[in-house]
Amino acid sequence: MTHSKHSTSTATLSRRGLLVQAAGAALAAPWVASSHAATVAGGRPISLVVSYPAGGGADLIARIIAPRLAEALGQGVVVENKPGASGQLAASQVARATPDGSVLLLDASSFAVNPSLFPKLPYDSAKAFTPLAVLATFPNVLVCTPGFSAKSVKDVIQLAKAKPGELTYASSGNGSAQHLAGAMFEGRAGVQLLHVPYRGGGPAMTDVMGGQVPLFFANVASSLGHIQAGKLRPLAVTSMVRARSLPEVPTMAEAGVPGYEVLEWNPLLAPAGMAADTRATLVAAVRKALADPEVLGRVRQLGGDVFADASQQTAGKFIAAQQEQWARVVRERKISVG
Repeated sequence: MTHSKHSTSTATLSRRGLLVQAAGAALAAPWVASSHAATVAGGRPISLVVSYPAGGGADLIARIIAPRLAEALGQGVVVENKPGASGQLAASQVARATPDGSVLLLDASSFAVNPSLFPKLPYDSAKAFTPLAVLATFPNVLVCTPGFSAKSVKDVIQLAKAKPGELTYASSGNGSAQHLAGAMFEGRAGVQLLHVPYRGGGPAMTDVMGGQVPLFFANVASSLGHIQAGKLRPLAVTSMVRARSLPEVPTMAEAGVPGYEVLEWNPLLAPAGMAADTRATLVAAVRKALADPEVLGRVRQLGGDVFADASQQTAGKFIAAQQEQWARVVRERKISVG
């Protein structure tokens, strides 16, 4: 799926929170590879700037991928957290950096939404960066209070059409991943819901489990334990294919809402102006890292998968398409961060 300060940062924090503590002890930085064939930035350590805090989803992906990047490149890779302003602080730092590969940005899907929510960004998202890769994608899942009367997405649509603007869904804040997922659902399903923004995904999910708000577009990883415990009931996943961890739950298209897909994802970007050979070296290292069985297993454990295009040739097009998609949703649904 990144926004206001309560948006994707909280969405990514919540989306994998169940697994962060277990993983954290083994994910210290910096990493230094045993290989000696350094070809990027003169062999200096590479700073992997993460746009969200330590312990969040983007940070966890960074710490999963960094050791393997170090091995592939033959030089150190250091994770540097620079949270704030829905990822704008980190992006600004990388946009101004020398494009020699020594400073890279690991962001969240908010990167594609920010240009629409914040028209006066301190950088041009389309021109200030060189897309290197999309590391991983994560579906959301529409969940409801266990006692909610709707037993399917079609039931939700029927209820919403019977009482326009009354059926509520929670989110982690205005402009958040959950808010945008709900806004897209309204447009695709032809319904009008009532959005209830919270200060974070955790409080939102708590109130959905408690029955205060019936619906929530949660990340699979952060909601899976609650689903398995019977505290949340899944209605549909937001990806085009069923989630490995929820094989019995239909996709939104299967549930009756065609053309609906919402993913959270993590791009890796460099400053604009990078030399072609440096970019090729970095992309090759990313591909090698993502092919590592341990990395693949960790990502899947978190409810996601590595980017479908292993070559990463379509990463830039994917990011641009996501920007266009969310610009349309923000415009049509009149979403603001205020």
